[in-house]
Amino acid sequence: MIAQLVDVFKLRIGFIMAITALVTMVVTPGEMASMWDAVILSMAVLIASASAGAFNQYYEWDLDAHMPRTSRRPFVTGVFKHDYRWLLIIIGLLVFSVGWAAVTLNEVAALFIFLGAFSYAIVYTVWLKRRTWWNIVIGGSAGSFAVLAGAAAIDPGLGPIPVILSIVLFLWTPSHFWSLAIAQHKSYAEAGVPMLPVVVGDELAAKAVLWNTLLLVGISVLPYFYGMGWLYLFGAVSGGGYFIYRNIQMVHDPSRKVAMSSFFASLIQLIVLLVFAVADVLLLG
Repeated sequence: MIAQLVDVFKLRIGFIMAITALVTMVVTPGEMASMWDAVILSMAVLIASASAGAFNQYYEWDLDAHMPRTSRRPFVTGVFKHDYRWLLIIIGLLVFSVGWAAVTLNEVAALFIFLGAFSYAIVYTVWLKRRTWWNIVIGGSAGSFAVLAGAAAIDPGLGPIPVILSIVLFLWTPSHFWSLAIAQHKSYAEAGVPMLPVVVGDELAAKAVLWNTLLLVGISVLPYFYGMGWLYLFGAVSGGGYFIYRNIQMVHDPSRKVAMSSFFASLIQLIVLLVFAVADVLLLG
């Protein structure tokens, strides 16, 4: 049952969003947040992300049944009954998380937490996913809002560093998911989901990933010129360089195996960037 709950709430994605918000809270210039504020921020982002993830599976249960990667999800298998009670749970979680953040942090941070959940649940899942290959580009703003929520908890005015990092997360999402979509091309095509590789082919999609990642890495170094130190720069260049290397491999061979290597490289790039951002602030001050 625990594994099913982790699945339906997409808690792995939620933890990534929560960690991203926490890292931004640490690197945003201003008074250091209290441990309690950090806990509230991370839990509010995690719960809001969980509500959006559950809605995604609730809304797409018919689509999930046609894809091998998602055919064992709880709403598809019947482990969780697909009825209105889940919608009440989903709405309740979102209201609680946003309200908690508004009362204990500030209204701006709460707004960004809400927008992150809204962009994934409604903009991506309902409006775009089945209609256009722009789905993950626009819907990927969910990660950007997590970054902005972490920054707003410290400074609602938002300085250049968190704004740049939000752009980094916005650009990271297409490279991350298009790599997966190349690996899962057949499944998306059979389900009728217009992911970029289905629309333009794997070869052109791989080139789009490479160009997008080049832009992503280029922008990721900009915080160095706004006060971040050499440790951050090293993380941005090394993690980004590895991601670009895997993208180049995928351009030459857009097979499932190489595409999955690119997909995992995106996770490595993000982890390295976040770890070195925190190390830069804590060690170099």
